[in-house]
Amino acid sequence: MNEWSLQGKKALVTGGTKGIGLAIVKELLELGAEVLVVARDTKPIQGKLKHLANVYIADGDVTQSQFRTSLFQKVNENWSKLDILINNVGTNVRKKFIEYSEEEYRKIFETNLFSTTEITRLFFPLLKKSGDASVVNIASVAATFDLQSGPPYGMTKAALVQMTRHLAAEWAPDKIRVNSVSPWYIKTSMTESVLSNPERLEKILARTPMNRTGEPEEVAGVVAFLCMEKASYITGQNIMVDGGMSVKGL
Repeated sequence: MNEWSLQGKKALVTGGTKGIGLAIVKELLELGAEVLVVARDTKPIQGKLKHLANVYIADGDVTQSQFRTSLFQKVNENWSKLDILINNVGTNVRKKFIEYSEEEYRKIFETNLFSTTEITRLFFPLLKKSGDASVVNIASVAATFDLQSGPPYGMTKAALVQMTRHLAAEWAPDKIRVNSVSPWYIKTSMTESVLSNPERLEKILARTPMNRTGEPEEVAGVVAFLCMEKASYITGQNIMVDGGMSVKGL
């Protein structure tokens, strides 16, 4: 097998209908993987992906236990193993900490952290069957830095990074690599309201040595590499895709 290819790999991507998730789906498909796209509403991608082979779609809410179980059964029946798991699903509500309602911050935790935790636990047997599996958690630089984007979001992403480290060590004997990718500000619908604010954008660019925001495809390329055989000795890492933001002092 070409080490720069994902030919024949079976991949599951949560939250794969827009932004970074959709870019990841396209990247994996172009590299030869079969991809199951999971999202609450997959209608937006029907036209964008229908011309591509080896793409499958599952509509459902990953925060619901019953859907997660049916998803596992579907993958087990059709593939009997899973080579790649991309935990990309996520949401946010930007507020000051004391302004959140309990319902709001619990929803962020359920979506960003608990659903990812449960899906990763549930699919462990199928990842183990792969014999060469890769899990990539989409975190955020908010896991490390205060972005003024709401504490619950950063809290959930920090937990994902720590889960990545623990599972990388625990699952290495099962030949499952686990890494996370932490984007800075990427041009997506989720960041549109922030990036459209001239004052906010100016501050973001001032903090970024490359003096621009990122593109979803620039995150997808890193994710795809981590799933390749070429990355076979990389596990437990959190890679920041941030245009140099995390190393900028003055």
